[in-house]
Amino acid sequence: MTAAVFDHDGPWTEEEYLALGETQQRVELFDGSLHVTPAPTPRHQRISRKLGNILEAATEIVGLELLEAVNVRLRPGRIPIPDLVVTRPIDLDELTIEADDVRLVCEIISPSNASTDKVLKMHYYAAAGIEWYLLVEQENGTLHLYRRQGGHYVEHSVTKAGDVLVLTEPVRATIRPEDLVP
Repeated sequence: MTAAVFDHDGPWTEEEYLALGETQQRVELFDGSLHVTPAPTPRHQRISRKLGNILEAATEIVGLELLEAVNVRLRPGRIPIPDLVVTRPIDLDELTIEADDVRLVCEIISPSNASTDKVLKMHYYAAAGIEWYLLVEQENGTLHLYRRQGGHYVEHSVTKAGDVLVLTEPVRATIRPEDLVP
């Protein structure tokens, strides 16, 4: 299906992937294969905006950047597009952000591709050395915060409606699930 959509045969190189430029779909590169998803739902985008607003203020205080839906190079040929990332200062005109610059990555779990966020991306982000991974459940706003330990993530906390997630690293922020979901 992907080859027909993008008129391409065989595995994709990073150069071919980046040559696609901006697309209407979210297109990610995983080891020669394209992963294409439709635009997120309004619920997903609302959660992303609300969470981004909370994290942006916190990142500015400590001299970090908050970015939404950007190419993150985990290694050559492996470029996901996380929902939100907290990075150290970077060149904002580059096509990709290197994993070494990312301090926290956040994915808002979409029902249609939950396994990608919970398994594939979690594994890839940990292998790339990204210290913190935040997963947000769309239905109820539950926050799952993971910290890297060796080559994988260990659950650091689970925050449900009525509770509060108090981040102390890589930024200081207080997040309430009910502030994120409609």
